[in-house]
Amino acid sequence: MFDIGFDEFLLIIVVALFVYGPDRLPDLARALGRGYAEFRRATNELKQTFDQDDTVREIKQEFHKAQHEVLYGRPPTAPTPTPPSAAEVEGGGEAETASESASAADSSVGQASEPAAAGKTGDGPESS
Repeated sequence: MFDIGFDEFLLIIVVALFVYGPDRLPDLARALGRGYAEFRRATNELKQTFDQDDTVREIKQEFHKAQHEVLYGRPPTAPTPTPPSAAEVEGGGEAETASESASAADSSVGQASEPAAAGKTGDGPESS
C-alpha cells in the first residue's frame, strides 16, 4: 500500500520508541491499528455502496425496458444519430430540420390567419 519495506518499518519503530518511550509505544500501536481498521471498514462500505448503486441502476434499466415492452409491444431502441444533411453541412448547421420547420410553419399559419380574420369584420377604416 505505502510501499514500505522492512528496513523502513524498523526505522519508524525505533524513532517512535525514542519519541514516545517504551511505556506509550503499545498504546500508540493499538491506536494506529484501530485507525487503520476503521479506514479499511469505511473504504469497504464505500465500495459496497458503489456496487449497490450499479446494481440499482441496472435494475432500473431492466425495469424501464420491460415497462416499454409492455406499453408499446416492442423493446426500446436507442436513437441512432443521423448524419447531417447536405443543406446543414453547406449552411454551417443553420438550416432547420424537418420537424423544426414543420412546427414553425404551424405556428406561423395560426398567427397569420388571426390578423386577416380581424380585418374582415368590418370594424376597420376600410369598410367605411
